[in-house]
Amino acid sequence: MNSFYGQILKCRLHATLLLAVALVTSAFATQSWAQGPSPESAPTQFPGGAYLSYNSVFQSRHIVSGAFADPSSPTARPTFEHAGIFRFAWSPRTNWEVMTQIPVVTTNLNSASVNAGGTGLGDIALLLKYRFLRRDSPRGTTQISITAGPKLPTGRTDLRSASGELLPVPLQPGTGSADLYLEMDGTYTGLLNLKRLVADESVSYTVRTAGSQNFRLGSEFNSRFWLSYRPYQTKLVDKEWFIGPSLDYRHYARDELAGASQPDSGGYVLSPGVTTYFSPMPGIHLWFAFEMPIAQNRSGAPTSFSRQFSIGITKQFLLGRLGRK
Repeated sequence: MNSFYGQILKCRLHATLLLAVALVTSAFATQSWAQGPSPESAPTQFPGGAYLSYNSVFQSRHIVSGAFADPSSPTARPTFEHAGIFRFAWSPRTNWEVMTQIPVVTTNLNSASVNAGGTGLGDIALLLKYRFLRRDSPRGTTQISITAGPKLPTGRTDLRSASGELLPVPLQPGTGSADLYLEMDGTYTGLLNLKRLVADESVSYTVRTAGSQNFRLGSEFNSRFWLSYRPYQTKLVDKEWFIGPSLDYRHYARDELAGASQPDSGGYVLSPGVTTYFSPMPGIHLWFAFEMPIAQNRSGAPTSFSRQFSIGITKQFLLGRLGRK
């Protein structure tokens, strides 16, 4: 049970929630085209469209040989982390979309002599998306959008170790800080004049502020590119399958404690992977993604990234629009 896969078994509650979402959302009979979290990141939904999704993200780190992971260190990172992310989004007007994101987070720092962590509500995000470019052509479409919004300090920050000591912020489900999230997405369909070949790029930046324990997590830059192809699609586009390689780059600034930059924090991770989406019926998407780092700079931290994978489901339905256009 100390292994990465053993930790996954401990998250049976999240698996049950995923199944519940699948059963509940399948009761909606409204037929509509599938939309984000989806194979294409830049488009908004059709006017009046909404979706409910659940994404289960598993991430592991391993302790570097000869290093000691101290759970009392302010920059300690979990060796296993799971986030069950619930999302609800609605497009009240053409090119506009509002979204709320609610995570339930499990963290665990596990070594030969240490076992610390727990589960709780994470920080809720409220986001607004605007698609400012859509250009259609015989080749396909080019779309660009921007997303922005706050992350609120709603997450749990009171987890303690077996000895009763308050765990550092990176081991807590929440941060206690109010942060700002910014993202730009671009989708280019018909790459190389192949209508089923799609290039998708997302670039985001999270601006952190000081939160619980007067601690400030390092701001985060993320760039993710995905090249997908649809080997299967019905004539009515009611069933389709996307699959292709991805490349993810994340850069973390150094953490700060009481305004002082902290050693053993920050760095970058470069992770190639593969992502696939499958739509078994109109309005439903199932997806799976796996990534493993090929290069990283851990800046002296005792742990390094090992792997990450996620599974999810999205159900889209008609909610209603504002105005006539």
